[in-house]
Amino acid sequence: MGGPGDPPEGTPEGGPGGAEDEYRSVVFDESFVRAARLQEYSAQERMADRAPAVRRRPPLHRGLTRQVLILAMLIAVAFGTAIYMGVRHPYSSPQVRRLIEPLRMTVIPLAPQGKVPGAADAESLFAHSPAAQFEIGAEGIPLPASHSTAHFSHSQVVAALSTAKNYVVRSSLYPEVLTGRQVGPARSLLDPDQLDQFDQSLDHPAADGRHAPTGWLVRLDPSLAQLADDKIRVRGSLQATESDSATLEITADHTFVYALRPTGAADAPVSLFTVRREVTFRFHRDDLRTHQVQLVTSSVQAGPLSCAEDASAYLHPLLAGQTAKPGGPAGTNPYAPDNTPALCGTLATGAQPRG
Repeated sequence: MGGPGDPPEGTPEGGPGGAEDEYRSVVFDESFVRAARLQEYSAQERMADRAPAVRRRPPLHRGLTRQVLILAMLIAVAFGTAIYMGVRHPYSSPQVRRLIEPLRMTVIPLAPQGKVPGAADAESLFAHSPAAQFEIGAEGIPLPASHSTAHFSHSQVVAALSTAKNYVVRSSLYPEVLTGRQVGPARSLLDPDQLDQFDQSLDHPAADGRHAPTGWLVRLDPSLAQLADDKIRVRGSLQATESDSATLEITADHTFVYALRPTGAADAPVSLFTVRREVTFRFHRDDLRTHQVQLVTSSVQAGPLSCAEDASAYLHPLLAGQTAKPGGPAGTNPYAPDNTPALCGTLATGAQPRG
């Protein structure tokens, strides 16, 4: 039985609570109607002899393509602006500058105890000297067996060793560097932050432990001596260590023996001149990438020389038959700031060729 007020046959179809109740959630608003592709003709239009009851509406242009294009352009402009501001922004955080220490150097002349031995040719002198078994040139600077460290790969260690060797060769074996005609071959390998110190050393040489060209290079006084043989004898070693997680250090310890004669005297006797160099190189990752070096310390012992001669700008070799000039090195002032003591040694008799 129906409820009060309900028709005896129940709620008619189409009335409230009838079959259309399930469609009440579907709302056909004005935008939905306007978006329909089919449109029914009005009563007036149907009276004008129109066969079809409906007509197809032209597609609605919403401008989506233009909107997508504009959106893509805006994204591109925003992305480009972000890149530009990241590169050019005046308040971007500065990179931490690496600490590059100045080179500390010591040059010690070794004075002979008598006359400097000589001979008509270099081969006989070498054969009767401690350098008889030395290699010639760069062959005497072999790369050691190497391995990776805690923070550097094997290839990085090899790169450091190779660059250090390259500097040793250029600064100790190139004839144009030895005779003081050029410095470019060695200078081009220096870290840019050490170039000022290097240039100051050449422009204003001083025996102050910081600005002696002979601490950077082997430089022979070209007015006194010239190479009698370009087969320079060399023996020494290279060693790599990791000083910290960001730094590799290479120690190069080599002895070079040069055959010399007086400048312009092709028939004069030949004598030997010995230079012992121990150089410590430092490499940051930027140096490994650019194949440049930082020189940390340089210790040079060279002879035969006179202790009275200033060996900071050039080495002034004593040649065959010569003896050391009287007098010691320049005086040392212990009260002067940053003073480097003047040093001199004696060249052992066993370091000279045997007669």
